Amino acid sequence: MAATVWKGFLSFGLVSFPVRLFSAARAEAVHFHLLHRKDLSRVKEVWYCSEENKPIDRPEMIKGYEVAKGEYVTVEDEELKKIAPSTATTMEVLQFVASGDVDPLLFESSYYLAPDEKVSKPYALFMAALEETKRDAIAKIAMHNREHVVLIRAAEGGLLLHTLYYEDELHQGNKAPAPGTKFSAKELDMAKSLVQHLTAKFKPGEFHDTYRENVERLIDEKKKGKKITTIKQPRRAPVIDLMEALKKSLQAQRGESGAEPQPRPRNGAKKAARKRKAA
Repeated sequence: MAATVWKGFLSFGLVSFPVRLFSAARAEAVHFHLLHRKDLSRVKEVWYCSEENKPIDRPEMIKGYEVAKGEYVTVEDEELKKIAPSTATTMEVLQFVASGDVDPLLFESSYYLAPDEKVSKPYALFMAALEETKRDAIAKIAMHNREHVVLIRAAEGGLLLHTLYYEDELHQGNKAPAPGTKFSAKELDMAKSLVQHLTAKFKPGEFHDTYRENVERLIDEKKKGKKITTIKQPRRAPVIDLMEALKKSLQAQRGESGAEPQPRPRNGAKKAARKRKAA
């Protein structure tokens, strides 16, 4: 059974009901151990006291916040539990927003929000209300040593919860300004045709981590003493002729699908088509 990430109550007005959070996704990667190059023995991390010049065990440690150079305020785990806000046990819905109103840039982590009982009428009612009104709920929850603003939405026959970044956690300074470069109407039409030709329903199962697969193959080949399969990296030169690059891109897509891209008619063409149909 999946491990519970958080257990408590979801409060909706005067209605509250028990819920549990389960992790909805986790990044997968190939993990390596660090080894001593000389004898391939495992290298272990050692916690070390710089004052006594000796290693120490975890029970000998305590949390400390540096208030000045070399000066700390120590905090016990029990003290942190005593000052935890009410959101440590109860998520209270603060407001509702239109579905899709929150910028995905704010999304941090995703969780399944499940009822903590076999039959939960309040849970089902809350989910139906979100579906019918096309709204998402905004709430707060304390877990993992911080209080999160979260978005709760109905999806896939249940509720999903997304923790959100606070506005001051966004690195706005890293945002690149939009280029003021001009382009022709013909270039835009060609780019739109390419976009339309590549448009398809998103199916997550069609995508996979090629890098992870290559690493796993590398390990398998070395284990079996085989020659390593190398991957040739493409050389991409800067685009000199944009129209020519767009044309070649469309030609390549036609070759893959065998279908001719059908660009959308402009407004004038649409009106003329409607007049011919009416006549």
